[in-house]
Amino acid sequence: MPVAARVDAHQGVSAEVAALIEAVTAHLPAEGRLGVAYSGGVDSTTLLAVAVRALGADRTVAILGVSPSLATVERAAAHDIAGQIGVGVVEVPTDEGSSQAYRANGPDRCFHCKDELFARIDDDVAVAHGLTAISYGENADDAIRPDRPGARAATEHRVLRPLADAGLTKADVRAVAAALGLPNADKPAAPCLASRIPHFKEVTPEKLTQIDRAEAAVRALGFSDCRVRHHDDVARLELTDHELARAADPQVRTALVEGVRAAGFRFVALDLVGIQSGAFTMPLVSRG
Repeated sequence: MPVAARVDAHQGVSAEVAALIEAVTAHLPAEGRLGVAYSGGVDSTTLLAVAVRALGADRTVAILGVSPSLATVERAAAHDIAGQIGVGVVEVPTDEGSSQAYRANGPDRCFHCKDELFARIDDDVAVAHGLTAISYGENADDAIRPDRPGARAATEHRVLRPLADAGLTKADVRAVAAALGLPNADKPAAPCLASRIPHFKEVTPEKLTQIDRAEAAVRALGFSDCRVRHHDDVARLELTDHELARAADPQVRTALVEGVRAAGFRFVALDLVGIQSGAFTMPLVSRG
């Protein structure tokens, strides 16, 4: 892209953000159509938005993997945000639940999920949409975490990781997202519903549905974020630090218990630690 065109494309953003966008753009394919494995989270959304700016909407395809592990609210939000960016979403039904290794729910569960997604894209989407490359939203912080086995699936399927290759940290990604006016720039991480099930406890569609319904009930009460950890009859509820106290209000507490029990749990416990990223995986992958 000529310098004049680059300057015009980055009007309205700071020099620092423009440099970050340029760094990511340098890792996008110069020709052909790019598929972006898109979840509606801030990382994949930012990658999608940068790709649309750099390549154009006609050369960019948003691909959303859909299975019982995708929360209903996340699926709807992903479509809405992609529409604001100016691209449609290609939904790809995935069947990771048919894999015994995925259902066994070891620390490598995410590998089997991503492997299924990328295989489906290779088999069902790439040819149909004329894709010459596939990318996903790993950032530089993710790249050095030990609890991201999905990265191995990306490597095996030759999936591009422009954000990580450009050196963008999570903070950088959020800065670009905010500068581009993306509505989810400050959106908390939203891992798949299977992450709520302790490792080595089987992942089943029934458990995922319970979690989805319980978390929807919590959000319906006005809580900004939550995790409902599935411990058989017990739902262990994690809330943001600043919303823990609200859960103790008698009326709110009653509504929480009723909503979570309606999803199929017998007991409802509030975890005073709050939301914990990688709570089940990190202790296992960090040993030794």
